[in-house]
Amino acid sequence: MRAFFLFAACLLMALLQLASPAARAQTVTTGPDSVQVATPAVSDSARRTERFLWMRVTRPKKAALLALVLPGAGQVYNHRYWKLPLVYGAVGGTGYGLYYYQKRYKAYTQARKQLDNRRPLTEVSDALAAKGYRRETTAQGVQAGLQGSRTYRDTFIAYTALAYGITVLDALVDAHLRDFDISDDLGLRLNPTVLPTPSPVPTAGLALTLYVK
Repeated sequence: MRAFFLFAACLLMALLQLASPAARAQTVTTGPDSVQVATPAVSDSARRTERFLWMRVTRPKKAALLALVLPGAGQVYNHRYWKLPLVYGAVGGTGYGLYYYQKRYKAYTQARKQLDNRRPLTEVSDALAAKGYRRETTAQGVQAGLQGSRTYRDTFIAYTALAYGITVLDALVDAHLRDFDISDDLGLRLNPTVLPTPSPVPTAGLALTLYVK
């Protein structure tokens, strides 16, 4: 159970990291034997071309916010309609499991309270059977059913959170990938340059500059 919450926390951290402007920055390494690749810098404010309520946001952020508000809305915004059955299957399936075991947990909690109030076991078992659950023959069986229902309910809480987070992350990453420019308007320049090195002697190198025509 602890592993599910740990995985969900890691997924949330990855989601926040991808949404931050720093996640879109490029790292350039230099040295005597390295190649420098430079791209035009684009400010974060220039990327905010979409509107969400009263805010101006980037396309990935809007996709993630839509997915948070309504499961599947981010996939619709990205025009990935074929993913909707997967989204609703994952969220709906785990959500139904959570609903079922929460309802079962309440029934067994009520049965446990009735036994504590000295109500006959036969009446408590009949009440459980009337709700569609197993007829318990001992007080230990009622307690075991209570604990089992609580464990499964907590597990499906983690499952539901994980499925919901994955749908949001999918919408965010998909929107990021849609912004990549892979058209023929990209060009490459080769320029001789002097690369900085730790030593006082300058070192000749080659710089590759990626630009948009």
